[in-house]
Parts: sequence; C-alpha cells; structure tokens
Amino acid sequence: MDPAAYLAAHREEQLAALFALLSIPSVSTEPERAPDVRRAANHLADFMRGIGLEHVDLYETGGHPVVYGDHLHAPGRPTVLVYGHYDVQPPDPLALWDTPPFEPTVRDGKIYARGATDDKGQMMMHLFVAQGMIAQGDLQVNLRFLIEGEEEIGSANLAPFVASHKALLAADYVVVSDTSMLREGVPALCVGLRGMCGAEFTLRTAEHDLHSGLFGGAVPNAAHELASLIATLHRPDGSVAVEGFYDGVRELTPAERDQFDRLGFSDEEFLAQSGAFALFGESGRTTLERVWTRPTLEVNGMWSGFLGEGRKTVIPSEAHAKITCRLVPDQDPAKVAAALETHLRRHAPAWVQLEIATGAGDGGYLAEPGHPALAAARSALRAAYGKDPDEIRMGGSIPVVTMFRGLLGLPTLLMGFGLPDENLHAPNEHFSLENFSKGMVALWHFYQSA
Repeated sequence: MDPAAYLAAHREEQLAALFALLSIPSVSTEPERAPDVRRAANHLADFMRGIGLEHVDLYETGGHPVVYGDHLHAPGRPTVLVYGHYDVQPPDPLALWDTPPFEPTVRDGKIYARGATDDKGQMMMHLFVAQGMIAQGDLQVNLRFLIEGEEEIGSANLAPFVASHKALLAADYVVVSDTSMLREGVPALCVGLRGMCGAEFTLRTAEHDLHSGLFGGAVPNAAHELASLIATLHRPDGSVAVEGFYDGVRELTPAERDQFDRLGFSDEEFLAQSGAFALFGESGRTTLERVWTRPTLEVNGMWSGFLGEGRKTVIPSEAHAKITCRLVPDQDPAKVAAALETHLRRHAPAWVQLEIATGAGDGGYLAEPGHPALAAARSALRAAYGKDPDEIRMGGSIPVVTMFRGLLGLPTLLMGFGLPDENLHAPNEHFSLENFSKGMVALWHFYQSA
C-alpha cells in the first residue's frame, strides 16, 4: 500500500495512541510529577512492544528512566538511532490555556496539548512510521530508539547512560525530530545549531543593606554597580565587548549568504512574531545572521534590593545576575566562559566583591554537507511535500547533538516538523495535523532509502 494511503487509513488509531501519551502530565521539572513521568515511560515502552519493536526496556538513571527499543532486521543497511523525549514543560499559567493542557483537543486542523509539538507528537511520528513499515514488511533500515525523560531539565543523566551503553546505541547516525520548519508548507532540514555557556554572579558592596538616609551618597550601591558592570558587556553597535569572545567565529561564505537570501525571510514577520518593539543586534548583520550564525550574550535576569510592595529606603548590599551566551561552531564554551569571568573581574571596581559561577557548556553544530543521510532526507521531504526543503539553522541549542558527536562519534540529522508559532513551552501548545501527516510520509520514504 502507498505510504500516504496506509498512514491515512490508520489516522484515528494514531491519534488515539498519541492522545493517550499526551494525557499523561510527564512534567520532569516538578518533583511531585515523578510518578507521572514514570507512567509515561512505562506507557511508551508498552506501546513500543506492541508495534513490534524488540529489546524494549526501561533503563534506570540517576533521575527519570530512558526508554529503549530496536528493530535490527536489515543486514547490510544503515542503523539509525532515533532520539526523542517523553517529558514536557510545566503548563503554567493554566488560565491562558483555551482547553486543559493534558486533555488533547483537535481544532482548526491542530492538536492542542502540552507536548503536542515538543516532543511527544514529533517523536511518536517515528514510532507510527516504524509500526506501519514493520506491519507492511517495508522497513529498509535498522532502527534503535532512545527516548529520554529529562530533556526539559537539561538531560543531566543522559550522557552517563550513553557513555556506558555504547554497544547498545551503535549506529551510523542519529535522527532527531525536535526542530521547526521556517515557514508553513515548506519542509526544512536544520543543518546548524548554536551552543551555549553561561554564568551567574553575585556582586557585594557591604556586609548588609544600609539606610539610604544615613549612608546615601557616601557608600556604593550594589544595584548601581551591577548596572554599570552589565553595561560594559556590549558596545554601542550591539557587538559583545568581552575580549576573545569572537575567537574562532566563521564568516558566512558567499554561497551561504545566497542560500539565506533565497529563504525569503521577512524581518517584519519576525518582528511581529516576537512582540518586540524593534529589531536590534550586531550592526552590519542581517537578522538571520544574528540568530543563526553569530554568537550572542544575553542577560537573563538581574535582581537587587527591596522588591516588595511599597517603599523601603535601603542601599542594597548585594546584586545578582544570570547571563547566557549562545555560541557558534568552532567556539570553545570553556574559553568563552573564562573570558566572560575575566571581563567581569577586570571591569568591577576595587570596592566590589564578586562571586562568579560558570557551568558546563555545549558547542555549536554544523551538519556534514556531503553526508548521504542529508541527500536521502531531501528526497524524502520533496516526495512528501512536493517542494524542496529549506536548509536552515537554529539559534537555539540541542545539547544531545554535541553529546552524540562527542561520545558516539555520530552525526545528527535534524528533521523536524513543527512550526515557529506553535507555542512550545507556552500556553496553547499545538501541532499541525498537516505536518503530522506529511511528516510521517516523509519519514516513511526516508526509512526506505536512507
């Protein structure tokens, strides 16, 4: 049977299975939801066994379990490691949802639920395709599924699991569907990601807060000092002023610029989508360059002094800030974090005490241009959508991509079917039924030819 016809004939069955998983509130960030996260893992394992996957098991970690299953009956053909996650973000604020987040609903051609696009919906597409191809005797590759329950809290236990199960996860490459298309109706292959590093610091100017009437004008104010220090991080042209920050950053080639131009990206649509009042960034760069190919430094939070209702006339003795840097390929996260710390200490006045904490970071990622999986994916997406896919990059980070490369030596194919406006991590998260259907057709063609 034609893949599109087979998948359409089983649509109600697929939606019922997806809705059963979406109904489980597997919120990994909330400790009280741990039983629900485990329930989702068990539910997923049972489904995988039921569709014909083998060696299905829950592997315990230091946190939520990893679900594994495989189908290895294509000798001489590639082995594909499919990664996904069954945990979801908290649904708050609940009042902004039009329908309850864990009661999946279809309206206007979209599935509404927490996890619909990130990542239960996209992850289950691979399982539905595997189910159909196994049933039809049409699966042309070996599949391994690695589905974790801690992606939304940083995947802290995944790297130790992968490092200790390399034989179990042996493959030719990884496929991840946890990304978005650039525009509706046009499929996309994501060929680049930014990495990330960050820091949190505390600035102190006194042993305790002081009365502004008794000491104001005679001692430093921690909030003022923090603002001044933060202001040193950028130049007026929007570039980052940290010495060494741009070491290793590649310039786009003329061919890459032409490829970006052909995407038809609209600054106006991007601005409207953001809700910001204006675009801003490193001067001399297009918006796509800024969010896809240039490193950035952002202040994520600043706080100090009295934050309650009314007035309290104090001079704050402490101020705090959180900073993250989005990094591009060839930047070393550890070196960038060290350069950031050096900058902060160099620009802090002598009367300020600084405590700085920097955590582990992740590098950026660029796909291998000539990898055969890319060609197979382009052909499969063209067959499903009738259009050549956009080759895009993402400004965000998917740490597992660099982890798979570092621990297993595997490249990753990022073939996602979400849309930028589907409210992942926000109220009314949804997933397009059109992309749910066409995406599965694309995956079927891909697994026939990869």
